Formats: sequence, C-alpha cells, structure tokens
Amino acid sequence: MDEWNAYVRPDVVLEPLGEGELSGLTFAVKDVFAIAGCRASAGNPDWLRTHGPADRHASAIEALLRAGARMQGTTLTDELMYSLVGENHHYGTPVNPKAPGRAPGGSSSGSAVAVAAGLADFALGTDTGGSVRVPSSYCGLYGFRPSLGSVPMDGVIPLARSFDTIGWMSADAATLLAAGRVLLKPARSGPAGFSKLILPREAWEQARDDTREALLRELQTYGADMETAWTELPGDGLAEWAATFRAIQGAEIWEEHGEWIRREKPAFGPGIADRFEWASTLPPEAKPALLKKKAELERQMDALLEGGALLVIPTVMGEAPALKLTGEEAEKQRTAAMKLTCIAGLTGTAQATVPFVPTGGCPIGLSFIAGRGRDLALLEWLQARASAAGEEAE
Repeated sequence: MDEWNAYVRPDVVLEPLGEGELSGLTFAVKDVFAIAGCRASAGNPDWLRTHGPADRHASAIEALLRAGARMQGTTLTDELMYSLVGENHHYGTPVNPKAPGRAPGGSSSGSAVAVAAGLADFALGTDTGGSVRVPSSYCGLYGFRPSLGSVPMDGVIPLARSFDTIGWMSADAATLLAAGRVLLKPARSGPAGFSKLILPREAWEQARDDTREALLRELQTYGADMETAWTELPGDGLAEWAATFRAIQGAEIWEEHGEWIRREKPAFGPGIADRFEWASTLPPEAKPALLKKKAELERQMDALLEGGALLVIPTVMGEAPALKLTGEEAEKQRTAAMKLTCIAGLTGTAQATVPFVPTGGCPIGLSFIAGRGRDLALLEWLQARASAAGEEAE
C-alpha cells in the first residue's frame, strides 16, 4: 500500500462515528495525535519506548469521525516535530510524489505525502513553525494553518505552546473547507469576505526570482477584481521576526521536553540533536520581553488586516530542495523558510497555501493570511476563488 513511506501505522483504522459533511472521505493523521489504545512515536523510537498508549482519541480526530470521515493510518513525522525538511533518521523519508528526489517538507511530511499520493483525501498535521504549510507547498497541496487556539489541541504532543496549531492539507480547496467546517470553533464577527490584497515587499524579496514571477502571475487570477497594495511589514524586518520566533519557540520546546531529554538521553538524528542542544542554552529570563514583542506584532497585524484585507506572501522561497542537505546548507534553508513562516506564527493568524506548478517545474505555494478568527471566511473565499479559476470542479 505504502510505496511512498508515508505511514508509520497504516493498519490503524477508525471507522466513522456518524454521518455528515465528511461522509465518504478518508483522512490520515500525523503520528503525534492521541488514538485510543495506540502509542504515538513523535518520529523518535525513544519517545515511543517511554510513552504509553492513549486512553482516548484527540478531540480533532473525534470530530472528524463524527462528521462521517474514516481514519486510515498514522503518518511519519520529523523527530519531535522540530524540523521543516521531512527527513527522518530513524524511519526514513517519505517520497515526494510531485517532486521525486526532493524533500517532502516537514514535520508533517507523511501526511502531505499520503494526500499527494492519493492515499487519503485529506490529512491532519501540526504546524508550529511551518510544518503543514511547507510540506503542502513542496508536495503541491492546499494546506491550512488556523488561527492560534481555533482548533482544540488536546491529545496532541506539544512542541511550543505559543505557536502550536492543528493544520490540515488536501488536494483541493473544497475538501480543505469541508474539514475546516468540522474542526474550527465558531468564528469571530467580521466582514463577510475580503476586498483587499496586501503584499509585503520584504516577504516577496525572500522568494527566488522565478518563483516570485510565477506567483505574481497566478495572483492576477486569484485577485483580479480586488484592490492590491504593496506595503512594509511592521517591526524591524523579517530577520528580527524570525529571530524572535525561534527564541520563543526554542525556550518553550526546552520547557516542554528538556526534562525528558535529560532523563532519557534519546538518540536524535543529525540537525535535530543540534537544535535541542541550542534550545537548552536559551536563558528563561529573556522570554517575557520576547512575548511582549510578539504581542505588539499581533496588535500591528490586527490593524493591518482589519476591514477585510488579506496578506499575500510566497509560502516558501521556491520549490522543494534536494534531499539530504546537511550542515550549513540545511540550516540556511531552514532559516530562509522561517522568515516567511514566522509571520503567521508570531501573530497567531490564519494562513492558507495554494499550490501552483510552473511549466516544467516542481510545485510552489502562494499563501493568503487572514486576521485572527477569520479562518472559515478565508477557507470559503479560497474555495470560491479556486472554483471560479477552474482549478477544481464545482
């Protein structure tokens, strides 16, 4: 069944608990979600060894089953969700069906590959620093990171609680919306739709020239009837945004998992071990000032997006990188990606990525970011635009 190495446990199946909007659809689940009677590995054998089975399903899984969906399999993840590449030292690397020989993206790599290979209609992942958005872009999928707190996180192994979200991905915008209608809490009040596209210059400067040109051409289709404006992001630039994000994330990761790491001394693959070692050196007393900076960026982003505006950015710099990048090159790739993924992460906003494949190329993603609590409005807008553009059947 799994020539793509997408699954950890393809035999874990949960039948629907009712009928509803998702009847007839199958979904896969990243191996960090609680499933009654099963143990989650979080991509690491030592985590699997030291943790027992769950006594109930995560709320998100329960909601999907009650809406008529069938769960088929748990999927591979990067170790403890602390990567954006998709390679796993212990369990291997899922094969990117849309870009063979290139990274699938992480840490929800198996979930993305399961959908891209047609093994599931949609899949759940988690997104802290880009772990749904990046693999969705690399594997040519629609992907969604919701507003922070808009989907219950119970039953999910945490990474950094100021940023952790449950995200999902699908091959079409209609399925992305259908899952959202089940998973998302009631939305905040706001405009019925969106009327303006805002393009932050520095974010677009991060993209490679060919990617930027291709995405701007596609944007003419998606936003042909909307006001478009170029702007500057608030704050001191994306390098500072990314540094703030990584410092808060690293501090919270060590708060969450440091005791377990010291006690169990788990074997981590290359890069992952270095990242945890770095996180252990972060001074806890620096965190309050960083959270204050985060709160100010949230306020400024709220003001930028009020009144029905969408922020539009490249999802990542370009197409998926080659497999087995190591050392300095791998960290350079991660740092560049974080300059784009940290925007929604730091501000707690909803972000959807849309797939495009330039002629003769590999998939690239275009992202739309909506104000906090405007999740369903964004998914509804996206589905309407995709349908009007003829990218999926009515």
